[in-house]
Amino acid sequence: MKQFFKCLLLSSALFAGLLCAEPLTIAEQGYFFVGGEYSKNAQGQQIRSHQMFVQFQKPAVQKYPYPIVMWHGGGQTGTNFLATPDGREGWATYFVRQGFAVYVVDQPARGRSGFFGEVYGRTRKPNAQAMSDRFTAPKLKAQYPQAAFHTQWPGTGVAGDPIYDQFFSSQVEDIEDVNVIERLNLAAGVALLEKIGPSVLLTHSQSGSFGWLIADAKPEGVKGIVSIEPNGPPLYEMALEKEGDDFYKDGPVGRVWGITRLPLKFNPPADLAQDLKLVRQTKPDAENLVKCWVQPSPARALTQLKGKPILIVSSHASYHVPYDHCTAKFLSDAGVANTYVRLPDIGIKGNGHMMMLEKNNLEIAQFLSTWVTQHIR
Repeated sequence: MKQFFKCLLLSSALFAGLLCAEPLTIAEQGYFFVGGEYSKNAQGQQIRSHQMFVQFQKPAVQKYPYPIVMWHGGGQTGTNFLATPDGREGWATYFVRQGFAVYVVDQPARGRSGFFGEVYGRTRKPNAQAMSDRFTAPKLKAQYPQAAFHTQWPGTGVAGDPIYDQFFSSQVEDIEDVNVIERLNLAAGVALLEKIGPSVLLTHSQSGSFGWLIADAKPEGVKGIVSIEPNGPPLYEMALEKEGDDFYKDGPVGRVWGITRLPLKFNPPADLAQDLKLVRQTKPDAENLVKCWVQPSPARALTQLKGKPILIVSSHASYHVPYDHCTAKFLSDAGVANTYVRLPDIGIKGNGHMMMLEKNNLEIAQFLSTWVTQHIR
């Protein structure tokens, strides 16, 4: 009886009372590795690298025909989808409850996939202040206008808060050269789809470009893409520094092929990235948005991605909000229809970039799973 009343109290405060939901009934769960190759290190010893760790769960009653593959972003691992730093249920479990088989990866050279510095090269190291400014407490520094709307992080979002400390404990070093990261994940992604069959890719942040690359390389293996604040915008990285009337300035050149660093298949063909001849908009699409880099008309088409159901999601208060529309625009111009949704436009407010960990994470998961079942068949 005490447990019943505890659950009743919790359910009044948490989405759908899922802290007290029925136990999961799992048909199969486990893990495996895909990809990988042997080589010799400087001492002549045999080592293995390039492999990707994959964790999976299949529900007893699988209601949806295609698996969901959840791909984390930069500096992260698959833990982003397993639970939240304050102990609530994560997206992976939610999707299993809805009848999806779910595969959660650790990118090659990340987390449980293993790391050999002599193979992968220099790394970027996590920084507590930077993670707080960007992910968990952006309105404290207010580096962009939308930061003021952030309300959904479960805690103060700064070092010393126990929830933030749990989150920052999950941050890991990753490869400094993102071109290498794209190559590793493209190869591992193709290998994964060859093993498990046609799937839906759910990508976040850095892994957004992997979705486009894998669908381009193996279109028959990708039934659709759900891209959460994908790596972007086209061409230049955006530095969180004000320049003139703009609150962002161009950082280094990033995605030379528009939405990826590695080549995509265009029609007419583009032999070099420069063949795209990207130009910047003369004015932004709306106030507090960046001016996008776009193809001149007529734009080359991304034929391998055309016809695939694609959902691109931006939150209310993330540093991505000023530029995620540019990725959607680049795809549309290239003949790839997509659905671009800003969460506040559907009544989901206050989220930042790490929305899968925030207080209303399951409300967002419900929207995503509903969209998938309605649009990817």
